[in-house]
Amino acid sequence: MAVTKQTVYIKGEKNIEVKKREIHLGDILTMECSDRAVVSKLKALKILTVPDKGQHRYVISILRIISCIHEKYPMLEIQNMGETDMILTYEEQQEQNRFLQAVKVICVVAITFTGSAFSIMSFHNDVSTTTMFSQVYQWLTGNVSSGFTILEISYSLGLVVGILVFFNHFGKKRFTVDPTPIEVEMRLYENDIQTTLLDEYTRKGKEMDVD
Repeated sequence: MAVTKQTVYIKGEKNIEVKKREIHLGDILTMECSDRAVVSKLKALKILTVPDKGQHRYVISILRIISCIHEKYPMLEIQNMGETDMILTYEEQQEQNRFLQAVKVICVVAITFTGSAFSIMSFHNDVSTTTMFSQVYQWLTGNVSSGFTILEISYSLGLVVGILVFFNHFGKKRFTVDPTPIEVEMRLYENDIQTTLLDEYTRKGKEMDVD
């Protein structure tokens, strides 16, 4: 590598999953430099080896990464464009059992459907929806409601359409480009988990930082 000083721009995400035990900078960072040879050498620089036993999750400070780079290439100027702390999780590669996955999906769908139906019926029972529809139908038509009129039918269809519009997708079909409410809540949940992990590792001194 040339001795002349060069600038390398690096970017890392807050949460990174890897599938191999030998972890190099190219596995956790994206890099940019005017000299492509510098990028190639940095990507091959090993940062961590995950042991067979023990913890498989680490919190790495960007200062630790910069220190590792400078140990080998002290003339490089590093500009961090990403996170200052990264959560690195090692996931062992496992063969997916399609039958087991199908059973899990069926169980989740059944539980969700049953729970939602129970909640809707309980709400309708609390507010006496059936009685209200019967009274409205009798006021409008002068006839006694049979419990299965245009009001119940239109309300049931409107409930389904409202749920689909609110959740913004049906199966793999997305109605708009906006994220669904479930996706938004999942991202908020993930952010809370990541913040908690970072605080916990920092408080307990488990973060991989410069000495």
